[in-house]
Amino acid sequence: MGLNIREIVDQLGGELISDGDVHVEQIAPLERAGAHEIGFVAHAKYRKALETTKAGAVIVPPALADATTLPRIVIRDPYLYFARVAQLLNPAISPYRGVHPSAVVLSPLPASVNVAPLAFVGEDCVVGENVTIGPGSVIERGSRIGADTILHAKVVVYAESVVGARCILHTGCVVGSDGFGFAPKGNGSWEKIPQIGRAVIGDDVEIGANTTIDRGALDDTVIENGVKLDNLIQIAHNCQVGENSAMAAFVGMAGSSKLGKRVRVGGQAGIMGHIDVCDDVVISARSFISKSVSEKGMYTSAIASQPHHEWLRNAVHLKHLDEMADRIRALEKKLKELESKA
Repeated sequence: MGLNIREIVDQLGGELISDGDVHVEQIAPLERAGAHEIGFVAHAKYRKALETTKAGAVIVPPALADATTLPRIVIRDPYLYFARVAQLLNPAISPYRGVHPSAVVLSPLPASVNVAPLAFVGEDCVVGENVTIGPGSVIERGSRIGADTILHAKVVVYAESVVGARCILHTGCVVGSDGFGFAPKGNGSWEKIPQIGRAVIGDDVEIGANTTIDRGALDDTVIENGVKLDNLIQIAHNCQVGENSAMAAFVGMAGSSKLGKRVRVGGQAGIMGHIDVCDDVVISARSFISKSVSEKGMYTSAIASQPHHEWLRNAVHLKHLDEMADRIRALEKKLKELESKA
C-alpha cells in the first residue's frame, strides 16, 4: 500500500526535489512523522519542526524549499495539497457489499448500491450508482439520492427530499424533517401548519453528525453545491445556503434566512429569521446576525472572554450607559456655551 512521492506528483502536480522513489504510506504531523510518512508545513512559523522532523518526505511552500534536505514537494498551497494527498492515501471504501438481507428496500436500486443491515428505502425512491446506505439509515418515500453519496449509520432522509451526488451525510443527521410551523389559536394553544416544501441538498455537500435540515413550509429549504456543515447545526424551514459556504458546530439559522455564496460561519453563531447575508461574508464564532448584511467582509458581535472581576465591572457600566450619555450631552452643551462666550 501507499505511493512513492513521484507517483503523488504525477497525479497532483507540484515540484519534486530530491529522491522521488521514497515510499510513503500515510500523512502525519511533522512532530511525529516517521520514515514512511509524509508531513507538510504551510507557514514559516513551523520552520523549526521542519528542520527536526523525521518524516520520509515533506510538502512545503516555495519560501521553505531550501529549509530542509528531505525529499520534498514544493507547492504554493501546501494545506490544499495535503488534503489531496490524504485522499490519495486514504480512499473511501464502503464496508458493505450489496444489499443486506435485513434491509427493507421498496424501490429498485442499481447493482452498485450498498445497503447495510437494518436500513430502509421507501417506495418511489431514486438512488444513483455507487451509493452507500449505512446501518439503520432511512430513506423515505419519493426521495432522490445522487450517485456516489454516502449515508453513514442512522441517517434519516424524510419523504420527497433530494440529496445530490458525492455527498457525505454523517451519523444522526436528519434531512427534511418538519419545520417549526404553528399558528396560535385564541385559547393559547397551537395549530400545526403542514410543511409541504422539500429539503433540497446539492452536489458535494457534507453534513455533520446530528445536524438537522428542516423541509420548507411552502417553498423548499435549499443547500447549494459544495456546502460544508459541521455537527449539531440547525437549519430551519425555507432557509437557503449558497454554494461553497461552510458552518462550524452549533450554528442556528432561523426560518427563511438566506446566506450567499462562500459565506463562513463560526461556531455557535446565530442567524435571525427572514434576513439575507450577501456573498463572501465571514461571521465570527458566537456572533448574532440580527439584520441583513449587504456588504462582504467580517462581522463580529461576540464578547471575548476576560477575568470575571473585569466582566462584573463592565456589566455595572453597561447598566448606566443612558445616564452616562445624558451627562456627556450636558457637558458638550456647557462646553459649547463656554466656547461661544470666549
